[in-house]
Amino acid sequence: MSAAPGAPTAPEPAVDERVASRGVLDRLARRPELGALLGALAVLVLFTAVDTTGSFLSLSGVARWTDSAASIGIVAVFVALLMIGGEFDLSAGVMVGSTGLVMGMLVTQVNLSIWPAIVLTFVFAAGVGALNGWLVVTTRLPSFIVTLAMFFSLQGINLGLTKLVTGTVRVSGLGQATGFDSASAVFAGTFGGGYQFRMSLVWWLLFTVLATWVLTRVRFGSWVQAVGGDQVAARNVGVPVTSTKITLFMGTSMAAAFVGVTTALRLESVQAGQGVGEEFTFIIAAVVGGCLLTGGFGSAVGASIGASIIGMAFIGIAYAGWNTDWSFLFLGLILFLAVMVNTLISRRVAGGTK
Repeated sequence: MSAAPGAPTAPEPAVDERVASRGVLDRLARRPELGALLGALAVLVLFTAVDTTGSFLSLSGVARWTDSAASIGIVAVFVALLMIGGEFDLSAGVMVGSTGLVMGMLVTQVNLSIWPAIVLTFVFAAGVGALNGWLVVTTRLPSFIVTLAMFFSLQGINLGLTKLVTGTVRVSGLGQATGFDSASAVFAGTFGGGYQFRMSLVWWLLFTVLATWVLTRVRFGSWVQAVGGDQVAARNVGVPVTSTKITLFMGTSMAAAFVGVTTALRLESVQAGQGVGEEFTFIIAAVVGGCLLTGGFGSAVGASIGASIIGMAFIGIAYAGWNTDWSFLFLGLILFLAVMVNTLISRRVAGGTK
């Protein structure tokens, strides 16, 4: 029966904004990769326009800047996962050099072949990462402080132990070790004929896909986001906070070890100071890619796009004929703009109006 004329009508049911359908543009605006993707396109256009050699977009030019981006992106992907989990690792840069030295020492001083040395190097990296994570969760000190202490400790060990054992600050002679050729082909080889694309590019893409799958399709990925969003609430609903954080720190250290091994095999030697300072580049790539400094939000794909921006900038500045000393100014500007964009996105995600 129809309602009588003049009778009050039933109120419209309230629509929960959490389940309300959103437009395509609104959904895109909430993606952590959006700002990085727009930034990457802008940087690509910029350096294509100012390129004085005509090589920036050639296959050889792409091989150069993807090579630079890959060594950053491999670690940045795992740094992004750690940041989504609400933590930082300032020892990731020095771990690149530390693990290269560990492998070099095992080969040149202990006379191991390359492959067992690589396995033990990853075990060492996993142990350092586990120690970082354990110290963070047990002492409840900020990960900034714990990993900064590890940074200085490893830096001192790298320099002191290398000089003690070899008499110099360098370990060399890896090219004569058994298994070097096969390991070099896997980690530091090239493909693409004369264009010299590096195998690190393939590994970078594989790690990005793996991290994205874990973050979006695996229970552990939900734990990472829950821990980064609200650690107390995550623990109350049964998330294993301690093991999640320790695993994230182990992943970051082992990613740094991967780059350390790759670099050592490519150069056939390792410097004691190698990798120092790169930790900030990894963090910049993750932040540019949409990771919030407060945790709980970000993506592996975004971190890889951030690494691509940095790779394009480093090589593009050289192709433009500019003084390469300006590279770090460019990084600073990218970081500042990225944090501003990420802040706006986080407010939108949280439903803020400011």
